[in-house]
Amino acid sequence: MGQTLTEKILSDHLVEGDLTPGEEIGIEIDQVLMQDTTGTMVWLQFEALDLDEAQTELAAQYCDHQTYQFDFKNTDDHRFLRSAAGTYGAHFSRPGNGICHNVHKENFAAPGKTLLGSDSHTPTPGGLGQLAIGAGGLDIAVAMGGGAYYVEMPEVVNVRLEGELPEWSSAKDVILEMLRRETVKGGVGKVFEYTGPGAESLTVPERTTITNMGTELGATSSLFETDEKTKDYLERQGRGDEYVELTADDDAEYADEIVIDLGDLEPLIACPSMPDNVVPVREVAGEKVEQVLVGSCTNGGYEDVLPAAKMVKDQEVAKYLEMIVAPGSKQAGEMLAREGWTAEMMAAGVNVSEATCGPCIGIGHVPASDSVSLRTFNRNFEGRSGIEDDNVYLCSPQVAAAAALKGEIVDPRDLADELGLDAPGVELPDKYDGSKTDLIYAEDAIDDELIKGPNIGEVPLQDPLGSNISGETLLKMEDNITTDHIIPATSDILKFRSNIERLSDFTLSRVDETFAQRAKDAGTGVLVAGENYGQGSSREHAAMCPMYLGIEAVLAQSFARIHKANLFNFGIVPLAIDEETYEKIEQGDDVEIVDDVAEAVESGQEEFTIRVNDDWEATANLHASERERRILTAGGKLPLTKQQAEGGAAPADD
Repeated sequence: MGQTLTEKILSDHLVEGDLTPGEEIGIEIDQVLMQDTTGTMVWLQFEALDLDEAQTELAAQYCDHQTYQFDFKNTDDHRFLRSAAGTYGAHFSRPGNGICHNVHKENFAAPGKTLLGSDSHTPTPGGLGQLAIGAGGLDIAVAMGGGAYYVEMPEVVNVRLEGELPEWSSAKDVILEMLRRETVKGGVGKVFEYTGPGAESLTVPERTTITNMGTELGATSSLFETDEKTKDYLERQGRGDEYVELTADDDAEYADEIVIDLGDLEPLIACPSMPDNVVPVREVAGEKVEQVLVGSCTNGGYEDVLPAAKMVKDQEVAKYLEMIVAPGSKQAGEMLAREGWTAEMMAAGVNVSEATCGPCIGIGHVPASDSVSLRTFNRNFEGRSGIEDDNVYLCSPQVAAAAALKGEIVDPRDLADELGLDAPGVELPDKYDGSKTDLIYAEDAIDDELIKGPNIGEVPLQDPLGSNISGETLLKMEDNITTDHIIPATSDILKFRSNIERLSDFTLSRVDETFAQRAKDAGTGVLVAGENYGQGSSREHAAMCPMYLGIEAVLAQSFARIHKANLFNFGIVPLAIDEETYEKIEQGDDVEIVDDVAEAVESGQEEFTIRVNDDWEATANLHASERERRILTAGGKLPLTKQQAEGGAAPADD
């Protein structure tokens, strides 16, 4: 039986386990990336592990979320990250140089390599044939120290693309169609492998838009085969020698197949407030819009901004509307400026912003109250934009530019007829020739010791798992609670990412602003949630802060992959409960795990008995590998890894 492309890359990097879906495997990591809101903790953990130098082929640290540096704490973080990169041997991308995924795609992403990143959209380079996975920061630190990365072997699903995209439809519509069909939970435990003649018709930037938003499906990763389009893109980036031909075997067996005819796609839009709330643009046409943003790691490339620039040339954006363009990288921004497109956009009334993630997480360009914001981003979770009751729609650059000109949501095909616009099409530059001034390569490091400002704290450690877990149900939550709910990412909160003691004050504040204080007063407790708990970003702070506040277990109907791994990493027991138990348990109920928890976890026990209010009992299940059980027993991955290092074992043996 032949292998899928995913299986081929995993086989080449396999250090433990076998490629049976659902079984845990350990893989060697070639590259790691970090961004500024997660990287501070990665390097503090790397330091705590007493590691001397990055052991991966490549490590890259980017500053892309807090680039506006509202506070000295942001600037101190960036200085610390620069010093960590210099001390431990990583490349450093200065604030303003661009979003990690865009800059990494331009400079370092390579077919056939494995990439682990402390950002959930790390799978972006899958469009180049790189198997890239998002993970929590502690997993990055261990992998960067030479340890294996452990993950459940995913099912591999073939997404066969037929036909070609019609005018005014785009790669964004392909992934929106996937979300419409499969939902935000449809990719959990899966890798989506895109094949077929439709895949061959797409450029690498179009492919990376699709792989980037595979994260919104909950997928472990997304991947395209390599071909002449891949080689051509790398040559235009001056990296043609890194091309490797990679395809699945003709007789590869997939767990499932999804077929999409690109020719049938029309412009689509995700309505508030979930990326899978997708409808044709024409169904919501006429909705007044006050803000339009083009950019992000999904649609911030040169090839994404150019169609919007062409559409607004010699036009004017609506008077009551603000249109902001934030290129995904300085390379893209520089090229657009040199070709005159920045001036054309400015003349049309467009505000050209810094190359940053900021608006995606509510840092800058926050929408007005009671207004509609149209964005080419990947997430529109409620409140993520920086205002609690937002109305954020997700769309392609073509749909965004059309709305900016019309002042309301409009299908660009209809606006084209009205204004006589030509479809902008897809256009690659002859050469990606932006400067590399803001990329400091490891060999050119300017720091050789860590520089810590007063806001940079210590890494909190959990005690080893005890025999008893009991406490109040401090919070009961619904389905699809995101990491933005658990630890918000707005500018007033994000600056404390390297200070867990202070950051913990904001834990679950978007669900219940009294939670942190109640948790402190209680000293211990549990959380209860519905399905897909912890979806969204890779931020390990969403596990670290509850741990710091005394949360010992989370009882949920199901968990998002990265967040579940982070719960293990910080010694919080993730227990799966059925719908009946979820419906019956109430906030304020006293919960006790009847079993001797430490002994049960260590022995491999899966079924646990929970007793509620000394009144009724139910079963909860711990789905954990032997390795994950060792992590829990030790109180988390950091104390376990330190114990092993002191005992002479390598991080790979964790």
